[in-house]
This record gives sequence, structure tokens and C-alpha cells, in this order.
Amino acid sequence: MISGGLLYDGFRWFGGGRIFFSVAVVVVIGILVGGAVGGVNGVLITRFRVAPFIATLGMLYVARGFAELRSNGGTFPDLSGSRARGNTGFHILGVDSWLGVPVAVWIMIVVAAAAIVVTTRTPFGRQVFAVGGNERAALLAGIHVNRIKIAVYVISGACAALAGLLLTSELGAAYPDTATTYELNAIAAAVLGGTALSGGRGTVTGTVMGAFVIGFLSDGLVLVGVSTFWQNVVKGAVIVLAVITEQGQQRLQARLHARAATGDAVTGTQRKDAT
Repeated sequence: MISGGLLYDGFRWFGGGRIFFSVAVVVVIGILVGGAVGGVNGVLITRFRVAPFIATLGMLYVARGFAELRSNGGTFPDLSGSRARGNTGFHILGVDSWLGVPVAVWIMIVVAAAAIVVTTRTPFGRQVFAVGGNERAALLAGIHVNRIKIAVYVISGACAALAGLLLTSELGAAYPDTATTYELNAIAAAVLGGTALSGGRGTVTGTVMGAFVIGFLSDGLVLVGVSTFWQNVVKGAVIVLAVITEQGQQRLQARLHARAATGDAVTGTQRKDAT
């Protein structure tokens, strides 16, 4: 049966017992693996009380280490596949275009639109903001905080896996250390887009705009001829300045709310005295 190359839905058996999955199955498996890694992060953070930064950073190195072990530190080149194995078409994700727009851009538009709908139109999205804004208040309001956290980390891991698939398809080869500094770009895009690192505030539209700013900044630095090392310095400085600005805005809003509350209290007192 194996030597005959029996065809199954999504994959083929070949000599030696090797299985070659179709592109659709590979994409699904990759996203599921990313979601599983995110789920592990969520469990570590919710059940074992590991600091989110430590848990995600540690899992980053664990996942990258496993990838390097699998590839033995090398590169998987020429991912175009072969017709005999039924695994061609991977280039569609990162290379091909539809209506003059790259397929990767269409995928990102769909993901961003889905994220906007989920965060603004669904109870789950409101619960995510509630947990981020005040975890204790969300718990007292009856929200399953741990479930929401794990779900968010699962979604984050799946999205990271999708980004990795798009990048791998664009390059046409897979190398474990390809996106070594991309986590810095992700943080910078979120912070520049108005996402509060303390949680409870942020929009998908703002994050997309922040990603555009980081992209334009990187491309502009390359066009000017700035060294790669200085590019990292600039990105780090942008993150620090964005966080300082965000913290300043929070303190200003807190002062304004305090003044407004004091003014309301004084007005109420004056009304009582007048009566």
C-alpha cells in the first residue's frame, strides 16, 4: 500500500513510510501548533502564576530551540513542493497576488477585520478589555479570568504561527532564526498604536497603524543607509518614548478625573448648603 502511493485527503503516503501533507493541511497544522504553544503560555501564567513576560520569553527560546533541533541548525530550502507528492502551492500565501494585491495582505486584512469585530462587537472582546483593565473587578463581575487569558494566548500563538507561515512562504525557505527580532517590532507596533502595556486599552486599528509606522521607519532607515545595528537602537528608543508618552497620558487622565470628581463633590456640597 505504501509503495503504491495511496492518496488520502490532505496527504500522501510514500516509500519508507514518509507522509507528505498538502499545503492546506500544513497551514492548519502550523496554526494549531502555534495555538498549542500559546495555550501552554496561558497555563503557565494562570495556573503556575509565572510572570507573563518570563513565560512568553522562555517559551520563545524553547520553541526556537526545538525548531533548531528539528532542522539541526540548517535551512529547509525550496519549499515549492512537487506535483507527485501533492504538496505544491505554498508560494500562494506569500508570493502570489489577487486583484493586484498580495495574498498575504488579503489574509492580514481578513484577520484584522475579524479582530475588530471580535473586540468591539462580542462579549468575549469586552471581557478581554475588562480583564486587561482590572482583573480583580472582572473576577468579581463573574468573568472567568483564567479562561479568557488562556484563550487570548491561544489566539496570539495562532496568529504568530500564521505570520511565520506567511514569512516562510515569501522567502521560500524555512530557517528557525529568520524572525529573531520581530518580537521587538510587534511590541513597538502595539505601543505606538496606543495599546497600554498595563492592559485594558488598545485598538486593532491603532496597532495596524503602528505596524505601518514601524514598517515605514525600517524601510526609511534602509533607504537612508543606516546600519542594521542602529535600526535596532532606533526601534528600541521609539518603544521607550512611546511608553513614556503613554504613561504621561495615563497620569494626565487620572489628574483630570480627580479634578472632575472634586468639582462634582464641591458642586454637590454647594447645592446642599443652598437648600
